[in-house]
Amino acid sequence: MLLVLILGLAADLASKSLAFEHIAPEPVIVRRERVLSTGDPRALVPRHQPKTIIPGVLDLTLVLNRGAVFGIGAGKRWLFVTFTAGAIILGLWMFGAWTKRGDWLAHISLGLLLAGGLGNLYDRLRFACVRDFIHPLPGVTIASHEVWPYVSNVADALLIFGIIGLMWHLWRADQPQPAEDTKANEPI
Repeated sequence: MLLVLILGLAADLASKSLAFEHIAPEPVIVRRERVLSTGDPRALVPRHQPKTIIPGVLDLTLVLNRGAVFGIGAGKRWLFVTFTAGAIILGLWMFGAWTKRGDWLAHISLGLLLAGGLGNLYDRLRFACVRDFIHPLPGVTIASHEVWPYVSNVADALLIFGIIGLMWHLWRADQPQPAEDTKANEPI
């Protein structure tokens, strides 16, 4: 779990730094005091063309997000800091009290969840917002509505994969285990 946490956190923080250094024509330096003094931190990011990685599938564009998932709760940074800190404590408790040595899927999933939570917590504490840059399905519309107008980051992806893995682990744990054949284990 610790290795997954360290690698995931490093990937998130490095990707955010690289994105804000290279996606816009000039590096975008996020300053906490400027984010706190503006009503909308998105105004601190200069207008720029997204970098298309795979047309219609993936663009990279810079966004500063004061809220949580999908920008919900903008301006409630301390609520998210408190919630994330509590979730990290819960994740560590789950690892110690709820998993066993061979629960590799649970360990990986908890590592992913903790890495994602710590990555976004770091941003909220250091920058007073979260640095986002991954825009999947850009411009893809259904009935003139964009399918996925949201921009996210590696930490968000780690959280999603961690939740999926943990749900899969829990689902498998709830499955009835086949009864051992007692005759097969008797000495001959």
